[in-house]
Amino acid sequence: MTTTLNRPAKPPAAAKPKPTFKQRLNVFDVKASPYLYIAPFFILFALVGLFPLVYTFVVSLFDWHLLKGQGDFVGLQNFTEVLHDRFFWNSLFNTVSIFLLSAIPQLAVALFLAAVLDQNLRARTFWRMSVLLPYIVTPVAVAMIFTNMFGEQYGLINNVLGNFGLDPVMWKSETLPSHVAIATMVNWRWTGYNALILLAAMQAVPRDLYESAALDGAGALRRFFSITLPSIRPTMVFVVITSTIGGLQIFTEPRLFDPATAGGSQRQFQTTVLYLWEMAFQRQNFGKASTIAWLLFLIIVLFGLINYLISRRIATADAAKPSRAARRATRHRPERTKR
Repeated sequence: MTTTLNRPAKPPAAAKPKPTFKQRLNVFDVKASPYLYIAPFFILFALVGLFPLVYTFVVSLFDWHLLKGQGDFVGLQNFTEVLHDRFFWNSLFNTVSIFLLSAIPQLAVALFLAAVLDQNLRARTFWRMSVLLPYIVTPVAVAMIFTNMFGEQYGLINNVLGNFGLDPVMWKSETLPSHVAIATMVNWRWTGYNALILLAAMQAVPRDLYESAALDGAGALRRFFSITLPSIRPTMVFVVITSTIGGLQIFTEPRLFDPATAGGSQRQFQTTVLYLWEMAFQRQNFGKASTIAWLLFLIIVLFGLINYLISRRIATADAAKPSRAARRATRHRPERTKR
């Protein structure tokens, strides 16, 4: 005979108390506060960044004159004409040439300066502030100094070359010398700025890593290439991308290098932004100027994507190295056990 036990019935679940207004306000604060904190940036970006970008594209679709205003709708005709304009391609070549002559040496020297300033130097604050002085100097003063240095007739550099019996260099008349002169101006102004950014990243690297590597017998160069560079890779990517954006938008240095001409008598150092300025305010063609601005924007985005893909591939390759080393160690471990 089986007996069944009747389980006591569960008491009805107590109704959850209704949250008070203060509790609801706290929940809303936790969920909405982050969006409210970052909202000013996106609002300002929409006003001063996104809206001008969209409006510039709208202007590029019209025959827009500086004084007469909006003209007829031409669609993509401005893009077609600009892409067939030899002056546009000449300005793009000059921009890329000056960018390469300035960005590569600039990053190399900035990395070297940051590594030196990361050492235990006397008066470290003085030296760190000194490398930032060229960035503080106004571009007009920099242009005046370097214009006198690179003068073709009475410039300092040509006078020094003449004392050694060498022919003067046509810094403003020839293409490559003018690019080198402008790149020197850019490097002199921005190298210290990038060096301080890289120095801040190096200061964040744990010193225990350097001490352990030194105890294992690693020299200074070995520690630099094996510890410092991999540790500051995100900052290096940031510096490369910002240098790329600034280098492709260069305007002040070539404009002030020869104020009498907009990029040289034969356009030998006219950059894309300088050509855009000429199209907008000298030829008064806002439609084509907006087209050049949009093409330059697409080129900068393309360069940024290339930099991102290269840096991502390097990071992926470095992340795969420990696993390969571990597999190699595992493969050789049984042989050592047999011995």
